[in-house]
Amino acid sequence: MPDFARWQRMVYATGGCAQPIRLHGERYTLDSRTGEVLDVYRTTDEPTGFLLTACGNRRASRCPACSAVYKDDTYHLIITGLRGGKGVPEEVGLHPRAFVTFTAPSFGAVHAHRQKAGRTLPCRPRRDRPVCVHGRPKGCGVRHERNDSQVGQPLCVDCYDYVGAVLWNAHAGALWREFTRTMPSVLARLLGLTRKELRRTARLSYAKVAEYQARGLVHFHAVVRLDGPDGPADRPPDHVALDLLDRAIRRTAGQVAVQMEDRPSSPVRWGDQLDVRPVYVSSELGGLSDQRVAAYLAKYTTKGAESAGTVDRPIRYAWQIAGLNVTEHARRMIYTCFTLADMPACREVPLRQWAHMLGYRGHFSTKSRHYSITLRDLRQARADFRAEQARLIANVPAFDPAETVTVADWRYAGSGHRHGEAFWAAVAHNRIATARRIAQGRAVDGPGLEAAISRPRGRSRGSQGH
Repeated sequence: MPDFARWQRMVYATGGCAQPIRLHGERYTLDSRTGEVLDVYRTTDEPTGFLLTACGNRRASRCPACSAVYKDDTYHLIITGLRGGKGVPEEVGLHPRAFVTFTAPSFGAVHAHRQKAGRTLPCRPRRDRPVCVHGRPKGCGVRHERNDSQVGQPLCVDCYDYVGAVLWNAHAGALWREFTRTMPSVLARLLGLTRKELRRTARLSYAKVAEYQARGLVHFHAVVRLDGPDGPADRPPDHVALDLLDRAIRRTAGQVAVQMEDRPSSPVRWGDQLDVRPVYVSSELGGLSDQRVAAYLAKYTTKGAESAGTVDRPIRYAWQIAGLNVTEHARRMIYTCFTLADMPACREVPLRQWAHMLGYRGHFSTKSRHYSITLRDLRQARADFRAEQARLIANVPAFDPAETVTVADWRYAGSGHRHGEAFWAAVAHNRIATARRIAQGRAVDGPGLEAAISRPRGRSRGSQGH
């Protein structure tokens, strides 16, 4: 059709979004002094009668195109807090900072992929072959590969504490908040200062993301940084160094706890496996490089509980659970969410609403106010750039925002592609993804980052599934 080129440009403008939002409406730009109409845009002039906009979903399982943009934005958010740029001074790269992994405690033995020196080890070897009270083996001699469907599944579903696991997920966000509130006090005590005196000496900044383990429990990866009292532009005193940050993190993680509604005698705590590693500009200095850490954190912002064998959409009714295409372990956790939601002690926790997340209801990525730029800043800069490019292509004169008024009226008209449009969206996404890979090149300086971060020092990788 003659207007195909215009429609294709609109698809490319969404980045090849898999489920774009269709809008009806119009936009008018007027001279604020005279009321003269300077520019008009109507969706009725578009080939399909709609304006397509990207859905903006962060999940790769829902929209690969939008999740790739979200991942890139998160990378820039993290890396600017490690080496500066985009308004953050480059001196921030000299501040003490650590990469920390917080894990969940054990709620029962699960199958695990264990590896040492490149060799896959038996899952849970036991010489005497003991059995649990339900008559099931307590050990497993199988050498599970990383993508084995058994990894993360309990050895005995009747021994596994599903109630404790679901409630831990539900309170993990509160436990992280308690950690960030308590750590300044711990740091002040280590320095022999009060909280008020600490504010005149140093400031803590952080950025964290959540990741699901194969056993269905979340754990957190975080960058924790020490600044001077004025934030990223201010370097902390020399005696407030990396070893002090390490001690403060470990001591705080060991003492914080959050009470659960129906288990007041069993507060929520972090697991025993806490990994704290220094972050440097280059990995040649002995720690992790800032670029590798930023790439690692950004990767997990596009994943959710679906990586643990569950679904990526809310579950409305209990009768739907039996027909879900999920692992049996995830199915039992979902059933547990629905069961607990009806108990008086848990009615304040929206477990039914977050059953598809296996109880976790916190944000997947958060940061402190002074860590770096915000996602809003990045998105606004991209929107302004694209608007300017569109103006140049359409040969529309530039208007002074101080002398114009924009009036718009948009109405939702549906979402998703129609009439075979998904094919062209996939073509656009593939071309954009290829261009992105070429532009990025090899951003990570060295192999094995995931294995290095996922495996706490001195333990096998599979031990995180205890």
